[in-house]
Amino acid sequence: MHTSDWIMLATIVLYMGMMLAIGVAVSKKNKTAGDFFLGGRKLGPLVTAMSAEASDMSGWLLMGLPAVAMMGGLAEASWTAIGLAIGTYLNWLFVAKRLRVYSHRIDAFTIPDFFSRRFGDKNRVLTIVSALFIVIFFIPYTASGFAACGKLFSSLFGIDYMLAMVVSAAVIVIYCTLGGFLAASTTDFVQSIVMTIALFVVVGFTEGLVHGFDAVFANVAELDGFLDLFKGHTVVPEQVGDVVVSAGSAGSYGALPVASTLAWGLGYFGMPHILLRFMAIEDENKLKTSRRVASVWVVISMGVAVLIGVVGYSLMKNGILPAYANASASETIIVDIARFLSTYGFVPAITGGIILAGILASTMSTADSQLLAAASSVSQNIIAETFRVKMSAKTNMIIARLSVVVISIVAIFLASNPNSSVFRIVSFAWAGFGAAFGPVILCALFWKRANKYGAIAGMLAGGITVFIWKFLIRTNFAGTVLDFYELLPAFIVGLIVIIVVSLLTPAPSLEITNQYDEVKENCKGF
Repeated sequence: MHTSDWIMLATIVLYMGMMLAIGVAVSKKNKTAGDFFLGGRKLGPLVTAMSAEASDMSGWLLMGLPAVAMMGGLAEASWTAIGLAIGTYLNWLFVAKRLRVYSHRIDAFTIPDFFSRRFGDKNRVLTIVSALFIVIFFIPYTASGFAACGKLFSSLFGIDYMLAMVVSAAVIVIYCTLGGFLAASTTDFVQSIVMTIALFVVVGFTEGLVHGFDAVFANVAELDGFLDLFKGHTVVPEQVGDVVVSAGSAGSYGALPVASTLAWGLGYFGMPHILLRFMAIEDENKLKTSRRVASVWVVISMGVAVLIGVVGYSLMKNGILPAYANASASETIIVDIARFLSTYGFVPAITGGIILAGILASTMSTADSQLLAAASSVSQNIIAETFRVKMSAKTNMIIARLSVVVISIVAIFLASNPNSSVFRIVSFAWAGFGAAFGPVILCALFWKRANKYGAIAGMLAGGITVFIWKFLIRTNFAGTVLDFYELLPAFIVGLIVIIVVSLLTPAPSLEITNQYDEVKENCKGF
């Protein structure tokens, strides 16, 4: 490796050491499973906001979204970002406080536990079904994060992909097992700052390389439909000497594709790692501050990420970046920019290291939250509650930490293919949670008549529809009107099933409805 590579590597190692130090620092605050999985409900408003959004964005923000914008134009990337921005705001506006009040009222500190207690499911069917969905969808989601780490070190330093992935995963596992939810949330807060710095450094540096945004937009304007929100342009670059010539095709981006990509916003209502942040804030009256911070950060960060993709095309066209074969290959765009920056000297190399730390931050901030949510489902919801295994507080903590390790090993195995697409894996897991949990959360919080039968049926219907639509309908009807993001139809199916089944089965008990009315009264005026 060159000197600049060693400087960048040292910067990244220093950053990872900071994350481990945070895990060690907060480890003594975990006395119970509730502390380990929900931080004792002691998060401040700023940490709640930034940890929720950092855990949401993942490596998708710095790797997936710029790649989609660069290789497919503004249409898909922008409508996806708009949908996510709207979903973020609505989730904070309608779900956050009511979920915090409700979960505290019924003493629930995991999402499966909340479902069972909210609907009075004493047989814990809801617990086991929701816990299994969390494990099913979070393991590949976590695997995508590990894959992003492996791609980062492998493409930059020539390190073996598997070795790089395992080392990165080990750092995440160590601070998660030591510090639990509080460590994950605190590191997420720090990581959101690093991600923000990385985004702005990249866009500022790349804008200078292509001599201003006028040149950037002049380059992409030559591609029919690239800058049009209602057209798409698939970039197929070809290297000719030192210049990249783009071929490709343009097509309309009509109402159905727009609705399909906007549907990403529906996923927020069912994301366990985000919902847990709502449950963990110390004072629900401070959620308004959290909402404002989170919404502003999401809009700015995704806007800059899309802009990086647009600038990236100009860099590719001018031979500064390689001619990426497809969107999956172009997910290393920021890595390549950091490498190019590091060749300018000592300080630029450190700056390049900060950019790479930002990629790690975006990945680690999501993976740690997913690991804890999945571990809580295994140790608390499946072992302790469903199978009614009696454990001391110390044993419960040991099982929780072992669950983190085991789930990480499975995720590493799934991420062993270096050619897997971060964007595709995340989109599938996002759809799974959005469809399985989103309708249930909304009905649990806003519909008094919803019952456990409807919740179970709706959860199963939404989750199963994701698989059917993804692997059967979209595969067999590719290019037709049925070829759109599986979250939208699955969410609708789940919601309809909850309503129909709830109305056809006995109404909730008086205890459950009184509980609902009490929470509703406490949330007035928010």
